[in-house]
Amino acid sequence: MKAKLAAIALTTLVTVNSAYAGGSQEVVLTSEVEWEQLNPARGDKSPQAGTLWGDRKGAVPTGFLAKFADGFSSPPHIHNVTYRAVVISGRIHNDDPDAAEMWMPAGSFWTQPKGEVHITAAKGATNVALVEIDRGPYLVLPPEEAFDSGERPINVDASNIVWVDPPGVTTSANGPKVAYLWGNLEDGQSIGTFVKLPAGFTGKIHSHGSTFRAVVVKGQPQYLGYDVKTLKPGSYFGSKGETVHQISSKAGEESIIYVRTDGKYEVVPVQ
Repeated sequence: MKAKLAAIALTTLVTVNSAYAGGSQEVVLTSEVEWEQLNPARGDKSPQAGTLWGDRKGAVPTGFLAKFADGFSSPPHIHNVTYRAVVISGRIHNDDPDAAEMWMPAGSFWTQPKGEVHITAAKGATNVALVEIDRGPYLVLPPEEAFDSGERPINVDASNIVWVDPPGVTTSANGPKVAYLWGNLEDGQSIGTFVKLPAGFTGKIHSHGSTFRAVVVKGQPQYLGYDVKTLKPGSYFGSKGETVHQISSKAGEESIIYVRTDGKYEVVPVQ
């Protein structure tokens, strides 16, 4: 069975200051996502998939939403590529076929190594997860093609996520928080983190990397661009190059955002 892990140590990457920059930005609202069958071979029994960036059928980094019907349970299978995933809504179980059920709620994180036999199940009125791959195509293959890639899976329940203050910031119960999930910038990797914005937060996320991807996991933060867009869970915003994203959380409601990037970024609250 996969072990629950609290967090993975990463290079310090989040600070708070007053930097500002401009860059290429994009926003995809949940209402704009176009859905199709994730595994057409299963017909109506297939989960649905909606691309946020990239192309899961091509050889490029990709992020997509996977939507499962209540009571869905896949047959044992493998994938040709490793993926990472974040539960956006509902409860999802992902493990080897003989493992005890571990229903991960919204805000949980897991990884599925390529070649390993597993099942995926879901329960809840609405079950959605963000799935991301470093390189496609993303294929579903029979368990007879299983192989050991040397990678090991991880399941992190939302209750085991470890939140810390951004480095260099005075400890504050009401300030932005970060949780380190995977990767290490010092090793030349991209990295994945959660960012928690407190209720009523207004400020900026300043990206220094060449690519920045962010997906809302919890709350309904507002994206402040040429117009104001409300980002419901599953909504995506991203950029290329040095960029500032202006964002706020509603009063009385914190926001959690999953961030994947290949460079440092800063959370910049309005003083």
